[in-house]
Amino acid sequence: MRITSFAFLAGGVLLSAGSAHAQDAAAGEIVFKKCMTCHRIGEGAKNAVGPALTGVIGRRAGTFPAFAYSPLNKAAGENGLVWSEELVNEYLPDPNAFLKKFLTEKGKADLAQGVTKMAFKLPSEKERADVIAYLKKFSSPQ
Repeated sequence: MRITSFAFLAGGVLLSAGSAHAQDAAAGEIVFKKCMTCHRIGEGAKNAVGPALTGVIGRRAGTFPAFAYSPLNKAAGENGLVWSEELVNEYLPDPNAFLKKFLTEKGKADLAQGVTKMAFKLPSEKERADVIAYLKKFSSPQ
């Protein structure tokens, strides 16, 4: 009985630790209000200061129609950057550093010049997880 109880308790501890960074789309919708200074999302969303983010998960960087991306962002997309949950999570704390690192690792350090138009940074791991869950609601299944 003790072994069963211990196994159950250990499993519960592991489950609760794993959910510490669980994604919450409802919380992400609230976090996304910070992003709405520049971005829109959802059916019929149009570009604003930044591109519409509808369908961003699974989309090649720098390709939303009719948006004038920075050369840095366009170069990343032209060199294989496709937005996944993991890459959006890496991007949000420091967009410029992420894009420059991506291009450098692709052997394109010569293109890792200038800055992206995305000046906003989202350092909170929990907020990033939540906003990604919200973005996923507006993206095609992977």
